[in-house]
Amino acid sequence: MVPGAQVTSDALARAVRDAAPGVVARSSELDRLSYARDLWPRHHLGVRDGALPASRPALVVWPRTTEEVAAIVRRCADEGAPIAPFGAGSGVCGGTLPDPRTVIVDLKKLARVRRLDERGVIDVEAGAMGIRLEEDLDARGHTLGHFPSSILCSTVGGWIAARSAGQCSGLYGKIEDMVVSLECVVGRGEIVRLRRRLHGPDATPLVVGSEGIFGIVTAAELRLHSRPTARGFAAFSFPSVVHGWEAMRELFQAGLRPAVARLYDAFDSFMAKRGAVRGRGGPKKAKSSLSVAVRDAAMRALLRHPSVMNSVVDRVGDRAFGGAMLVLVFEGDGSANAADLDKARHVCLRNGATSMGEGPAQHWFKHRYAVSYRQAPVFMSGSFSDTMEVATTWSRLGELYENVRRALSPYVFVMAHLSHAYPDGCSIYFTFAGSGPTRQAAETVYDAAWSAALEAAIASGGTLSHHHGVGRSKAPKLGHEIGLGVQVVRALGGVLDPSGIFNPGNLLPSELPARPLRSADLPPPRAPRFDDASLLVHANGDTQLGAIEDMAHARGYTLGFDGVDPTTTVATYLASGALGSPDAYADPADHLVAGFTARLASGDELVVRPGPRRAVGPDLYALFHGCGGAVGGVTSAHLRLHRLGMHARALPSAIDRDPSPAADERELLERLHVAARGARWS
Repeated sequence: MVPGAQVTSDALARAVRDAAPGVVARSSELDRLSYARDLWPRHHLGVRDGALPASRPALVVWPRTTEEVAAIVRRCADEGAPIAPFGAGSGVCGGTLPDPRTVIVDLKKLARVRRLDERGVIDVEAGAMGIRLEEDLDARGHTLGHFPSSILCSTVGGWIAARSAGQCSGLYGKIEDMVVSLECVVGRGEIVRLRRRLHGPDATPLVVGSEGIFGIVTAAELRLHSRPTARGFAAFSFPSVVHGWEAMRELFQAGLRPAVARLYDAFDSFMAKRGAVRGRGGPKKAKSSLSVAVRDAAMRALLRHPSVMNSVVDRVGDRAFGGAMLVLVFEGDGSANAADLDKARHVCLRNGATSMGEGPAQHWFKHRYAVSYRQAPVFMSGSFSDTMEVATTWSRLGELYENVRRALSPYVFVMAHLSHAYPDGCSIYFTFAGSGPTRQAAETVYDAAWSAALEAAIASGGTLSHHHGVGRSKAPKLGHEIGLGVQVVRALGGVLDPSGIFNPGNLLPSELPARPLRSADLPPPRAPRFDDASLLVHANGDTQLGAIEDMAHARGYTLGFDGVDPTTTVATYLASGALGSPDAYADPADHLVAGFTARLASGDELVVRPGPRRAVGPDLYALFHGCGGAVGGVTSAHLRLHRLGMHARALPSAIDRDPSPAADERELLERLHVAARGARWS
């Protein structure tokens, strides 16, 4: 225990109870140990060896209302005490790592459903557990459509904080597509409600993914859908993972929206097929202690030579392991599913697939949450495992896949699957395992593997995270991806967290790269540049939309903008809110802008490389969309294209697209814009 920590804990407990009478506040050794960290796998190495957390919070509190949260925040700001929101603790990136003065705010007592209305919107508090919420919605004929693997042990607030993706993102999108409004406690205890606007200005993307550094989300209005009346299942085997992802790309670009599309590379497919076979064979027989010990020793020995294992898999993979397996699940009504499955079957067969029937997909669906419980046996064997989810455009997917695998191979055994696909790109989910003769040696291997893999992802044009967030594990590399964006986020924090108490040390790096990413590193084209594989066009901000549309039509594409003056420039169109662009509520898997460059009023340049649905902090595009140039001007943008005549099946919604901002929200937006436009690299 840090000397004096208990005194600080007692003082903070008295202060919190005084500010919020009746709130439960505890500082026992057991409570402080229980809230000392999340499920970052690096911590598991110490847990296995019986090491207790070196740093623990001062206090854990369980508020019951938003007003109690606000009172606690005000008192912590007065005391200068760090404060960290806590859901179910299932984060895997070190988002929770409190110091001895930190107050942990456990939100699980804020779990009420406040309202469920006829527009298909639920107003639910942040502490609601995912599985219970979905089961209750299902009983009432609804679904949120959000099914992360952690749904059994994660909360609504955690999903929002980390910019979570669920297994059905192909149809329903990610959590940011489901947010209608957010209730937050910020600054010195102010309670604000931020509402989503499709044509801006909109501050919700700045809070979604902010990982607790801007404030505490206490409730959210979320979009609902009718519970599907039927599901359609299919699985296909491809000669290689490349054949498989070409089929996935074609599926999504043809307007098909499977709720689930998961492609396993050769070794991961082999493991998935073995699981399906075991699942049909009844319960497994218990192994003797001796056989378990022999197995664990063999695993540790093999994982000490990962490059050899990876080399063998690379040489014999597709041939020996039976190729790559694609699992598809469509949701809706029976007739629509049948039609979509038939179209998907033709696409897959055209790309060299062999049908495997419904069985593998049905088996996956039945066991779809089991992956969350597969790490513990690996750690118990004396080894370690982890996952890394990155993403990029279709045109760079092969480069990202190969380079990250190559970077990991000297340190760990690696396999991968692809999921969370979109018309412009896809996420790759790497699973890896390694070992070391001692805990310290294992930590050295673990850190080296992560550092090499993150550097390879950035060099390959990928994003550091698609849906797990950044936390502390990826924060050191964040500046290499978003450049000036780090300073923009810090500037926003000066408005939302002027006392600097919200989850300090999380998300943002302590040091910046020698120089920021500049547009010179990704030069804007003089004329629109088309990425046919990703269905994107990169255009300068002063390019007229009509000129882009004419060139797009000649290639069989369209921007899909309706009723727009063709002389309008890209920058003007985005600054005015992109009226006439495709409805984001109708197709949540699609989005308007995949990447952009902008010059702030400070004169510094912000560069966000193209990529599908990153989860690397706040979505900074929200500072430019529909904001009339308040922060600065877009100098180039990667815009989505659509194949002529191709349309995704629309998801109906009666939600107001652009509600008027209340006075307090309008004032907060203005303050955020003022702060962001002055951000400088140094």
